[in-house]
Amino acid sequence: MKSLLSGGRTDQLSYSGGIRKQTDEPSLDSEAGLRAAYDALGSELYRMTYRALNDDGLAQEAVQETFLRAWRASERYDPKRSSLRTWMFAIARNVTIDLARARSARPQQTGREVEHTQEAKDTTEESLRSWEMEEALRHIGPHHRHAIVQTYYRDRPCAEVAAEAGVPVGTMRSRLYYGLKALRMVLEEREWTG
Repeated sequence: MKSLLSGGRTDQLSYSGGIRKQTDEPSLDSEAGLRAAYDALGSELYRMTYRALNDDGLAQEAVQETFLRAWRASERYDPKRSSLRTWMFAIARNVTIDLARARSARPQQTGREVEHTQEAKDTTEESLRSWEMEEALRHIGPHHRHAIVQTYYRDRPCAEVAAEAGVPVGTMRSRLYYGLKALRMVLEEREWTG
């Protein structure tokens, strides 16, 4: 698998074997398509898995396993249901959870070490949820994102945030309402499970 991912970038537009014509997304059933997908998504998948696992080796393993699973299941990918990015991140999420569980199940520990393992498992899932929420927040407008972050995540009163932004309180509440609505739509589109 590693040999498929190494090497130079191919010209996606001139090589029709690696591109699905109707979606212009890389096809995972060819080497060129797999390389194009890796070039497009590999570093972002690595960042997500590293953030969740906090281990460089496991993060690299997770990315490699993600592409291996995607390649094996390439015939099940339906571009009408979701984008390739969404599908790959769903696979990466599952791989990351599998690796975190395997890591926590390896050596049996006692006492304080068991507590630490449980904390690590909780931290991994919390990191994944946090990362997914950050990504979703990036897909809504800046005014809506500001309203949500300041009121929900920083636990500030709506009136205080409105005064700081120089807008009426009603406007800030509207931004919050429509921001949450937009965020919900983004999360549903990404099939968020948190």
